[in-house]
Amino acid sequence: MLTVLQLPVLNDNYIYLLHDPVSAETAVVDPAVAQPVLDILEQKGWRLTYILNTHHHSDHVGGNSELKQKTGCTVIAALSDQPRIPGFDRGVVDGDVITLGRHSAKVISTPGHTSGHIVYHFADDNLLFCGDTLFVMGCGRLFEGTAEQMWQSLQKLKALPESTQLYCAHEYSQANGRFALTVEPDNRQLQQRMEMINQLRAQHLPTVPSTIEQELATNPFFREDSSALQKTIHKINNRPVDVFTEIRLLKDRF
Repeated sequence: MLTVLQLPVLNDNYIYLLHDPVSAETAVVDPAVAQPVLDILEQKGWRLTYILNTHHHSDHVGGNSELKQKTGCTVIAALSDQPRIPGFDRGVVDGDVITLGRHSAKVISTPGHTSGHIVYHFADDNLLFCGDTLFVMGCGRLFEGTAEQMWQSLQKLKALPESTQLYCAHEYSQANGRFALTVEPDNRQLQQRMEMINQLRAQHLPTVPSTIEQELATNPFFREDSSALQKTIHKINNRPVDVFTEIRLLKDRF
């Protein structure tokens, strides 16, 4: 079984360490900073094999160079992002598979937040490491891509098995939930989820991981087909991508 350790860093980032105890291979997803990763590696007696980057933003690649220098690990990222990824070693594209011991992850291209954003889906382990494409009750801002690109990217993730555990890169759940309630105020599952999230955050506990099933029920960016949501934002019977675009604009102004 793949071991997953979640490291909260900076203001609201999460770094993920993945370890296969059989092969002793270890990967880190989106190391914003190096030292917390190095500390865990030393504590556990693990050797870092790979860095898996989802995109080029500094709060996802800031630890790349130091980790590569001190561990000799291989840096994997989107081929198109090669000039923007510190320590870049291996480029991947949509559909490629990376292996970590006995475990494998399919690379899924998810442009929108950035042009080269990718996510890593460990299907056999039911794990999705999705960077800034998908959040608990939210999705990434459109810095380099279009609303249509992001909508198409999210359709790929919506189609994954509902039991898939979703490991996103930020603790944004409370703010996302507050917005979600403005566009779907009568969603009882959303109301209940916000109560639980508020309790977790009051104890400084993470609200991540989520599941695709939970997001289908509560994430407005997965719910463009909700008639109640469409009514609230005055987009009844509009094209799904147009409903999504309006939700994204409303969130940007929230």
